[in-house]
Amino acid sequence: MGISLNPSTLLSGQGIDVSSLVQEVLSESSGQMTEWENEQSTLQSQASDLTSINTDLNSLASALQTLSDPVGGLTQPTASSSDSYVLTATASATATAGTTDIVVSNLATAGLVYSNDFSAGENASILASGASSGEIDLQIGGSSGATQQIMINSSNNNETLSGLASYINLQNWGVSASVVTDADGSRLALTSQTAGTAGALAITSNNTALTFNTPSGGENASLTINGIPYSSASNTITGAIPGVTLNLVNPSPDETVQVTVGANTSGIESAIQSFVSAYNQVVGDINQEFTVNAATNAEGPLGSDTSLRSLQSSLLNDVNYSVSNTLSSTTGTLNTADMASASTSILTSGQTAGDITLQIGGSSGTTADLPITAGSNDTLTTLASYINTQSTQNSWGVTAGVVQDSGGYHLSISTQATGASAALAITNNTTLINNNGIVNLASLGINMNNDGTLTIGSNAAGQTLDQVLSSNPSAALNFLQNPSSTGFADNFNADLTNLTNPTTGVLNADLAQNQNDQTDITNSINNFQTQLIAEQQALTTEFDQINASLQSYPLLLQETTETLATLDANSSGSTSVSIPTLSSGL
Repeated sequence: MGISLNPSTLLSGQGIDVSSLVQEVLSESSGQMTEWENEQSTLQSQASDLTSINTDLNSLASALQTLSDPVGGLTQPTASSSDSYVLTATASATATAGTTDIVVSNLATAGLVYSNDFSAGENASILASGASSGEIDLQIGGSSGATQQIMINSSNNNETLSGLASYINLQNWGVSASVVTDADGSRLALTSQTAGTAGALAITSNNTALTFNTPSGGENASLTINGIPYSSASNTITGAIPGVTLNLVNPSPDETVQVTVGANTSGIESAIQSFVSAYNQVVGDINQEFTVNAATNAEGPLGSDTSLRSLQSSLLNDVNYSVSNTLSSTTGTLNTADMASASTSILTSGQTAGDITLQIGGSSGTTADLPITAGSNDTLTTLASYINTQSTQNSWGVTAGVVQDSGGYHLSISTQATGASAALAITNNTTLINNNGIVNLASLGINMNNDGTLTIGSNAAGQTLDQVLSSNPSAALNFLQNPSSTGFADNFNADLTNLTNPTTGVLNADLAQNQNDQTDITNSINNFQTQLIAEQQALTTEFDQINASLQSYPLLLQETTETLATLDANSSGSTSVSIPTLSSGL
């Protein structure tokens, strides 16, 4: 669009508004600046959302790290007490599952002995009347313990209660001395720093003005463990139950407290809940970007981001991961996953029959169908016997047995064949023989909603997550993580390790590109602004010159007119001179 000026005012001496005219000229270049600023604003909104989602993604990675950590708290057994008022218990990795009955008769106590009130006070002499010295003998550690002779005299500066207490504290006997003062006088109190019989205290000789009460404490803790007497000099007991530390709190000789060691089901459940919460946060973030705003009819700032689509696809794929219900081996031995018992049914609740297909010797070998019937061959023990019988009758060349290990019981099928013929596989399985049926999140009672988020509810059998974990914690943990790193959390964690990589992670790479784009636009804006400043200065200089000319025009015209008039008056009149007049044009 061109610049328009009013001709009627240009030659009137008013001149032009240089600043406005320069801005009007420059405004024709503002379109590019506006476009860049809009792009910059969009990139900043995208970076903000990417950073937020990436933060939540890293929180999800942390939750999965907890679920997949093979040496973390989830794999450690826990110990619980039926009455924490009496005792508490903790378990180490070496503790074995089971329940122990404990009766606490008394706690380990420190030895204590104190004097009767000394009415003269803590700073008065404790020597007998007329005596210049005295002696107190203190036995530490019971009747077989050492006796310390305390010589009371001015040289030891221990002739008063306060002096005696200070003296004893300097001897490193494992005894703490103090003076207690009340309305009746002052007392010397001696307390052993060691609990149990080793800390028993007794005054065996005394010829001072002090008298002492009967000693107390200095006893070992007394308890029974599964009916067996146990004595301890400490109220913290290790070794009595392998892998378990007992902390005695209060005696209760008439109560049997049960200490139970088992899987860390509460820890597993808490970790799963944290995972679900973190996962739902990320999925919710992504969904928000792809949701069309009714007011603007547009998606979020990242609605067209292909990297976010890729992340969404990866998360949905990971969360739908399922442990295969089939097994294979080329070593000649095929082992199923551990189950809690060899004598419980391998059929799901309410199921009366199932089927297992055993492939022997590879794809070109023998296919053995193993129909499973409730009450007949639906336990690991009876199934192993059934396989052995069928193998003998049909010459399959395999043997089956039940193996017990630290995780429980599993079916082991072996062949004496070698090479390709040693291949064994379960190609079809409708039972719980592989990981007790816990093969995906749904089997734990964690179900997916229509928007891709998760809800902790019930599985197909109506069991809640808490019930599934309580009934078979080892199978649940084996689904999440296992030594082969094929568990749900193992797989998800490995994927998230790549997705959150500081350099190549999908959102980190997206953020890096976003930052580069912002830098490029910032540089373009800065360069353009530098160019505009130079152009503004040049235009201002040019228009200032024009404006000066326009403002001086009326005076110049007046001077010219007056000069011409003078010339006309002085002329002979023979020549006619035309005097110009001011007009609206140049």
